[in-house]
Amino acid sequence: MSISINNNVLTLEGEFTKESVPALEAELSKLNKSASTAGISMIDLGGIHRIDSAGVSFLDGIHQRLGEKAGILLFKGARADVQAVIDTFSTINLPVIEAQREMGFFEKLGDDTIKAYQAIVEGLTLASEIMYYSAVGILSRKGQRKGSTIQQAALLGSQALPIVALLSFIIGFILSLQSGVQLKNFGAGVFLADLLAITMVREMGPLITSIIVAGRSGSAIASEIATMQVTEELDALRMMALHPIRFVVVPKFHAITFVMPLLVMFSILVAELGGAMIAVLMLDTSVETFVSRSIEILSLKDIIISFGKSIWFAWVIVVIGSYYGFQVKGGAEGVGKATTAAVVSSIFAVILFDAVFSLLYL
Repeated sequence: MSISINNNVLTLEGEFTKESVPALEAELSKLNKSASTAGISMIDLGGIHRIDSAGVSFLDGIHQRLGEKAGILLFKGARADVQAVIDTFSTINLPVIEAQREMGFFEKLGDDTIKAYQAIVEGLTLASEIMYYSAVGILSRKGQRKGSTIQQAALLGSQALPIVALLSFIIGFILSLQSGVQLKNFGAGVFLADLLAITMVREMGPLITSIIVAGRSGSAIASEIATMQVTEELDALRMMALHPIRFVVVPKFHAITFVMPLLVMFSILVAELGGAMIAVLMLDTSVETFVSRSIEILSLKDIIISFGKSIWFAWVIVVIGSYYGFQVKGGAEGVGKATTAAVVSSIFAVILFDAVFSLLYL
């Protein structure tokens, strides 16, 4: 291997591999110091009979060092096999990727509007498919695993009871404590039962339970479907003529529709228990009075609104979790982003719909 200069032509000979590149670098440095490379305009590669990626990298380095001085630096005479290796590993002719121009305010606003419109269309389409296959699934279990609905009911419902019970008791206790202090000042402590019953049945019971389920079960739904999307399990289901929505989503939809009203009812009862403690211990209200006033203040309309809201919130959680699960791209990072987005969007949607229901059913 050697490097020589003759009539402004740099001639390279020998093997240009990872073993010889360090010595070639040292020889080229000596030539640079002697200023004999100043007028080079061409590099003769005819003497190279073997080259690898390290040698190609060395040639690229020569081009970067000498090309600035020569303006135009030509390579010539390479054998076909050597030229093939150079074409494969050289970075000289790679296209330069230009940075995208930053969008202006109105461009970004239009782009966000289009993306929001597309997301709404895709979400409504998914919701319609889930509703359709859920209705069909009531009459026909074709395309579903046996016992999947019961399994999902246990996962989404019974395992959520402890956290629902704990938070509902604390919320009922705090609401009663804060309200009871004010009512006691006016000698109206007996009305605590009325206040707590209406608050928990019409608003706090469905809302708090749905937020808990959105954080616990909504994230599980999104992560499960997202993982199946990333690992191509959904594509495998399609190859086996199984519809992913009918096989994966419908059992969750049926299960949460059934268990959510039960969780809300359980949440209301536990919260009433926390309120009863305050009424008995602080306001000198008997248990019989508290229970009777709680029942008398409620109407059938209140109960229907409570259960109706809970079912609607359950559907929203399943649809949003499924939407983000099916939309995931990438690997584990995409699954994490989809899960986070599903939880945040579900909680936001639940609170938004609760506000709408409150305005409609005052």
